[in-house]
Amino acid sequence: MSELKTPLYDAHVARGGKMVPFAGYLLPVTYKPSSLMIEHEAVREKAGLFDVSHMGAIFILGKDALANVNYLLSNDFTNMEDGQVRYTVMLNDHGGVIDDFIVYKYSIETYMLVVNAANRHKDGKWIKEHIFGECQMDDRSDETAILALQGPSSTDILKKVMNSADIPAKYYRFNEKVQLQGITVDISQTGYTGEMGYELYMTPENAVKVWDILLDAGADLGLIPAALGARDTLRLEAGMPLYGHEMTEEISPLETGLKFAVKMQKDDFIGKHALEEKGEPTIKRVGLKVTGKGIVREQATIFADGQEIGYSTSGTHSPTLGYPIAMALINKEFAEIGTTLEAEVRGRRIPVEVVSSMFYKREKK
Repeated sequence: MSELKTPLYDAHVARGGKMVPFAGYLLPVTYKPSSLMIEHEAVREKAGLFDVSHMGAIFILGKDALANVNYLLSNDFTNMEDGQVRYTVMLNDHGGVIDDFIVYKYSIETYMLVVNAANRHKDGKWIKEHIFGECQMDDRSDETAILALQGPSSTDILKKVMNSADIPAKYYRFNEKVQLQGITVDISQTGYTGEMGYELYMTPENAVKVWDILLDAGADLGLIPAALGARDTLRLEAGMPLYGHEMTEEISPLETGLKFAVKMQKDDFIGKHALEEKGEPTIKRVGLKVTGKGIVREQATIFADGQEIGYSTSGTHSPTLGYPIAMALINKEFAEIGTTLEAEVRGRRIPVEVVSSMFYKREKK
């Protein structure tokens, strides 16, 4: 199967994007003459612009939409306001994670699920099989382009091209059908970098226009295009889990530190009974600071006093902190911060130390 292209494919190539296959799409992993380090640093200190149009946009519509999202998803959407965004997971019958995503509430009868690209069709199939009552699913992924403007300068950049009142003032809030230099967009104060930032939704035919408008407006504020490589190092530093790494259909959200998005007090949701039967998790997601020489990538076995106690789920050199970091799922009894462990990399055991999985936290002004 050949890879798909987002509406911005040509724009990426024109700016030196190094295109690679990712989640069924051809996307830039970095730009030349830029680099992952430069793009990462730009987002932490100024701003970066990401094309995330590969993400899916699935709508749940109808009189029974609220009942359906509450049954399909682990979080509780009962008290959610119009214009609010909420993180959730969608579980299988065994309590494993089918996908994690954010939900936008447009009205009591309209919810948008922004799902992981690789899971779009799997998610849609699952939802169709379990939807009930006066409710329908509408996959609008192909009619939706998404840009993520991230970094401390992002608000100032938007103020140059939008009415300030149209920019969401609170985290996990969004405004619909607002104007960005004559182009209609939905905009939320959300992101996957640990920085102040926004995500903008538009029709595919407007994606290149919005991309160019933002890059032009942000040029004097340090804005540059940023790609997949920096997106991954940024989210890892911020302790944000990635589907297929920190969670899978075999890993429960309680085991990977997502209890805040699982509302067990709800009457029912798919996977609730399985989570109750499993009881208190015996494994925990932790952060690891690599104190020895080497980088601990995913799937490295973790040891405590020669005993195998888990495995790494993501790992990289942290551009912000200046040393290698990793996340891991390990036996809970070894998860206390400060515990010294070892990670096996290419037959060699490297010392690591358990730290908070939120390696980096931005200072709020």
